[in-house]
Amino acid sequence: MTDPQPAGLPTAPAPRSLPIRMLAEALGSAGLAATVIGSGIMATHLSDDPGVQLLINAVATAAALVVLIVVLGPVSGAHLNPAVTAALVAVGRVPAREILPTVVAQLVGFVAGAVLANLMFGGAAVSISTTERAGVPLLLGEVVATAGLVAVILTLVLRGQGSWVPAAVGLYIGSAYFATSSTSFANPGITVGRMLSDSFAGIAPANAPAFVGAQLLGALLGVIVVRFVLVPRDVSP
Repeated sequence: MTDPQPAGLPTAPAPRSLPIRMLAEALGSAGLAATVIGSGIMATHLSDDPGVQLLINAVATAAALVVLIVVLGPVSGAHLNPAVTAALVAVGRVPAREILPTVVAQLVGFVAGAVLANLMFGGAAVSISTTERAGVPLLLGEVVATAGLVAVILTLVLRGQGSWVPAAVGLYIGSAYFATSSTSFANPGITVGRMLSDSFAGIAPANAPAFVGAQLLGALLGVIVVRFVLVPRDVSP
């Protein structure tokens, strides 16, 4: 694809201007960060059981993803994830020239969403997380989580089944919270946002670079699997 088009929905309206699309990405990323972090804080207020806390966090995040992608998909594609944007560039569904402004808009949104969540629950605007998330098993979980997410999105988009993306992403992330050791961040942008909240959903800054590296590796593996197994180039619409 040469012209900017929303990547998630097959019957998208005429392309919006780049500033509008970047604003949509920033708003969506802020909404996602506020949901992930805010529901994590709320979960610790409601229960002392880690399993219940994780369930609350997972359900809220999965539901928010569906809503955000449905609402913002026709505007910007609702990537809400630098790894997804990079994967869409890799398969030619987003122009390479747009990767930088899109990722910048997402990061601004994730930071703003983290600040908003902190303030909504009476905390400091920024509180650096002290939650340690380290070790090979957790990094492997991030590789798997991100590879799966990218594979799901690209497969549906390249098969012309983009209308399934909102539900598929919500269901995938909701299940991956419990199926992966890392609780499925699967998103370099949300990883940055989660460093800024010392809460249930946080991650210590020292652990974030390895998480981002694992996520980018997972995204690459997801693209490879899609292109060689799930949707070979000669059968893409």
